[in-house]
Amino acid sequence: MNYQLLHQISFFLLYGCLVLGFGIAVERIIFYFYTLRHARRIEVLTANGSRSLAELSQQVGEQDNVPAAAVRALALERSKTENAGQMENLSQAVYLDMRTRLSRHLWVLDTIVTAAPLLGLLGTILGIIETFTTLASSGISDPKGVSAGIGTALFATALGISTALIVLVFLNHFNDRVDRISDHLKILILRCSTFDV
Repeated sequence: MNYQLLHQISFFLLYGCLVLGFGIAVERIIFYFYTLRHARRIEVLTANGSRSLAELSQQVGEQDNVPAAAVRALALERSKTENAGQMENLSQAVYLDMRTRLSRHLWVLDTIVTAAPLLGLLGTILGIIETFTTLASSGISDPKGVSAGIGTALFATALGISTALIVLVFLNHFNDRVDRISDHLKILILRCSTFDV
């Protein structure tokens, strides 16, 4: 078995996790920034003028953002509700759908946080096996080579833990963003549920 190749593959996987984590982080930062901005703007519209759901739906137009989609979904289905209980069910359904959109891709970051230290540990084990295999075949003629091999093996653990820590910071920040935007969505949906059709 080629332990050196497996050791290198573990490094490539860790670098891939890091790149994937950064890519998702950049996308989510931009997404949450604009979503929160749109949620606040639509909240202002509900507080300052719009008194009907149809009017508010026209004001948000065809904007491609989560709060506008929530308003459109409420406006579309509102006419089908016959009582307060159905309206409450509709509001909850729209909220859950929008919250799912907010949490998109976060499971990948959560997986990276869990898997990166394990991949690092696997890389370390494979590196140590490779070092001992080399020692067994050639003997301890070069102590520098042995220590370099062990050092390279331990680098995999350091890379795995570092990757997990960096992605964990982003994940916690994004969970906080989801909670904040969800609060704005709740306010928006509650206000819209009191509007006339």
